[in-house]
Amino acid sequence: MRAAAVLLVLLALAGCGGTVQVEPPVPQGEAVTACDRLATLLPSMLDGDERGTTAPESPYVAVWGPGTIALRCGVPRPVRMAPTDQLQEIGGVGWFADPDRTTLFTAVTDTAYVEVTVGGEHVAAEVLADLSKPIAQISAAPR
Repeated sequence: MRAAAVLLVLLALAGCGGTVQVEPPVPQGEAVTACDRLATLLPSMLDGDERGTTAPESPYVAVWGPGTIALRCGVPRPVRMAPTDQLQEIGGVGWFADPDRTTLFTAVTDTAYVEVTVGGEHVAAEVLADLSKPIAQISAAPR
């Protein structure tokens, strides 16, 4: 439910300029280190949109453009993801596509779940491919 609320806020603000309101996740354990590392690896430009600002500010949240692309690192395992679900591999990262929300994807790594919302005119496969490189690096982070 929390992810649905975040998505609604993002979509409501997608047409507005300025800071985007996004509820930051609260990573636990190894996910804290992985998400801190990911924050330093994310691109400043994604699919033609510049990285924006969020409120509250958090190293675990990133948005591009008016919030039509949003990333939250350290989210819980997707409720709808079953142990037998096949993940789509893009750039060495397994992605779970939410069957109820076609704009919501979750990268599954050995250290953290990374939720990405792709809306607007963006092509999800292209955005996920661009984000897979930095996300793949958090799995390989020294422990």
